[in-house]
Amino acid sequence: MPHLFDPITLGQIPLATRVVMAPLTRNRAPGQVPNDLMVQYYRQRANPATGAGLIVTEATPISPMGHGYLDTPGVYTPEQVAAWRRVTDAVHAEGGRIVVQLWHVGRISHSSLLPGGAAPVSSTAVRAQAKTFIATGFEDVSAPRALATEEIPAIVADYAHATRCALDAGFDGVEIHAANNYLIEQFLRDSVNDRTDRYGGSIDNRTRFLAEVLDAVVGVAGAGRTGIRLSPTTPGNGAALDSDPQALYGHVADLIAARGLAFAHVIEGQTGGARDFASFDFAALRTRLKVPYIANNAYTREMAIAAVERGAVDAVAFGKAFIANPDLGLRLRRDAPLNPLDAGRLYGGGAQGYIDYPTLETI
Repeated sequence: MPHLFDPITLGQIPLATRVVMAPLTRNRAPGQVPNDLMVQYYRQRANPATGAGLIVTEATPISPMGHGYLDTPGVYTPEQVAAWRRVTDAVHAEGGRIVVQLWHVGRISHSSLLPGGAAPVSSTAVRAQAKTFIATGFEDVSAPRALATEEIPAIVADYAHATRCALDAGFDGVEIHAANNYLIEQFLRDSVNDRTDRYGGSIDNRTRFLAEVLDAVVGVAGAGRTGIRLSPTTPGNGAALDSDPQALYGHVADLIAARGLAFAHVIEGQTGGARDFASFDFAALRTRLKVPYIANNAYTREMAIAAVERGAVDAVAFGKAFIANPDLGLRLRRDAPLNPLDAGRLYGGGAQGYIDYPTLETI
């Protein structure tokens, strides 16, 4: 049977281990451009012998209108591409693999973060009961406007452009962020999507935007370098569950299977919370996906090893544990103690709580 520390190939992306670093928003890119601190942060976690077999970057906006949190790095301008190239070069120098998570927040944004103080855009004009991180701290999100039907192709084109930028920046692939109730999931769920055009109503219609994004991204990167993140039962960012999540995400799985993506990265349960938050058959979802399955959410070392060995998952992504433990892969191998997380320095700031966590070698 495979082991958590065995190699695996996801599409066209070969990994030395099945330990994955999940995307983690850290808000340390003033001007929306990656910087020296970020180069060091990702380098520290890149060596697969001590860190991750695959790094999924922090969620990275695909356009100026895709931003929703202060100081998050984009991947749509030449300056951003050049800056990300320094990150990918550092990761590759350590023998690691890295994909960028393509992000459009939709209605989870604030006008102060958007060009000209614009309203956020979404599938709906209903404001989310949620907060975001802006210059003054955590504040209520702004009221959105619903995208007109004729505006949607331009958003799809933004995904394609960001994918081209990601490849130019040296990434091994991309992960489409279709989770945590950001723009794509705002189209997917009937608890949010109140449209009456061809992007609303039936499951076929509500998944149309995702299908178009998939085709646009695959058209640039190829299916073997395209992954996706899903969160069928997470209630975050002011969105209730879909009325029939099993049917909705079963259809989503069929879209993914038909395109033969490199992987599906699935948040099992409530993001950062209970794994049994809502009834959902994740095993059935995995079977229907027919692509490598990266599991995420509150996996312990023992759970991760067991899940891979019994063939329930292909790889496991760890989130906050990678923040506090740049050598998490080595600690998992050795069953070594983990550093405590400095929760007060998760969002924004400088080197403290970012690149100063000790490794086993420095303790």
